[in-house]
Amino acid sequence: MEIRADEIASVLRQEMAAFRRELDVATVGHVVEIGDGIARVYGLQRAMAGEMVRFANGVLGQVLNLEEHSTGIVVYGDYAEIKAGDVVTGTGSLLEAPVGGALLGRVIDPLGRPLDGGDPVETSQTRPVEAPAPGIADRQPVTVPLYTGIKAIDSMIPIGRGQRELIIGDRKTGKTSIAVDTIINQVGRGVLCVYVAIGQKESTVAGVIRTLREHHAMEHTVVVACSSADPAPLQYLAPYTGCAIAEHFMYSAGRDTLVVYDDLSKHATAYRQVSLLLRRPPGREAYPGDVFYLHSRLLERSCRLADRYVIAPADTPPDAEPEGVDGQAYERPDGLTRAREALAGMENAGALKVHKLPRSGGSLTALPIVETLEGEISAYIPTNAISITDGQIYLEPGLFFAGIRPAINVGVSVSRVGASAQIKAMKRVASSLRLDLAAFRELQAFAQLGTTLDAATQRQLDRGARMVELLKQPLHHAYTVLDQVIGLYAGTEGHLDDLYLADVREFEKGLLAFVHEGYADLCRRINATGEISDADAALLAEAIVAFKKTFRGRKR
Repeated sequence: MEIRADEIASVLRQEMAAFRRELDVATVGHVVEIGDGIARVYGLQRAMAGEMVRFANGVLGQVLNLEEHSTGIVVYGDYAEIKAGDVVTGTGSLLEAPVGGALLGRVIDPLGRPLDGGDPVETSQTRPVEAPAPGIADRQPVTVPLYTGIKAIDSMIPIGRGQRELIIGDRKTGKTSIAVDTIINQVGRGVLCVYVAIGQKESTVAGVIRTLREHHAMEHTVVVACSSADPAPLQYLAPYTGCAIAEHFMYSAGRDTLVVYDDLSKHATAYRQVSLLLRRPPGREAYPGDVFYLHSRLLERSCRLADRYVIAPADTPPDAEPEGVDGQAYERPDGLTRAREALAGMENAGALKVHKLPRSGGSLTALPIVETLEGEISAYIPTNAISITDGQIYLEPGLFFAGIRPAINVGVSVSRVGASAQIKAMKRVASSLRLDLAAFRELQAFAQLGTTLDAATQRQLDRGARMVELLKQPLHHAYTVLDQVIGLYAGTEGHLDDLYLADVREFEKGLLAFVHEGYADLCRRINATGEISDADAALLAEAIVAFKKTFRGRKR
């Protein structure tokens, strides 16, 4: 075989021209021990707290413990195939979750993988699951109502956009039902929702998703599901992923968002399990010392942004309104929503810039749920959550089993935003309702002693009983603000006092239809102005009296 020097030289020149001196630098370590979703790794000297790492089989993990000679890592996936001696590589980045309009209507796990049997989520946008909360200067007061459609809440414990309102009570008292009804009531109101299921039964989560689909609420909702069968590290991660998804809508599109954390009791239990496996020192009830920070850093991310943080595509005129935020007609016949189209348009518009638009900045409203045991709201996790949030809705088992649903104890429940998140019409009809009902509960307990009551006390008891009956509400049956105002006005002004209790709800149903049909101008005026003038109040009283003459119910 003849050796040709020119060919050899040509090949060498080509190889030398293609040669690039590139170093593949990576921080690596080796697994020392693995078990229960926790890996202890030797090496990774330059690892950051919260950094993502990748095991030899491709499974992701996150650094939670930085010790002198080893690193404690939680495994987000199947750890059965990981063994001692395996190489672990640091990624140099913190954990991020997929975000964007493509998630609307989807059910995903805390890592963004689909659980609804659909295609993988197609989005190139991500956001860190852990992010600092906005500072005081970046916020503005909570004054815009977030309507739940539940009379007892919108009238006595109002929730504002950007608020953190705790829902607390024993199991099976209607906590999830209130949260789901609130999500359903946002259909057509321009509020994007994220429902985070933490440690729930898979059948329970499936029931919630089915309810949302039946009421056309999945079009504006993202469900982050982590069932009780999933590892504790994933349950620990779930609420932060849900918060990151909602934050993207708030910051990048200037949208109002709602996040439901169902529930934080199981989240704290999962974190306790992870902490004990990481050999962190246990504290009260074996929870680690930073369990308060666990929830405070999550819930503090809820806020209503200042006006200057409204964001729109770069080619949007400064005085333009972002598409799809008018709160009207979001449902489309083809199954798509203007909300999703608007978000897709904003994400694909390229450069983004801040505009002073004629609306406020986005908001993130949080409805955390905490389960109590035997009504013990002074337990460790409930008291932590109460001290972090802006009020609580306490559901009492005794009221629930007595048929009063929603079973809200108005004496313990409170909204620290209060009437700031109510329109003037609601303030007028419900200003004293909460105190009157709390006094009614005390008088009711006193009356059970068999003491003879004077006429004034008896009238107060009668009025209170009818208001309790008026505030009862079927599941998934939302009331508009106008309907709530009309019904509450009839009750607080004494127009129901001469009705039998059994006729109160039937009277309310007929009254609403009567007023909408015969007093349409009055309804339009209240809707437009958000208040009831003295003339409108007189006209409304006239309508109630006129309907009462035609009502076929029994009179006392």
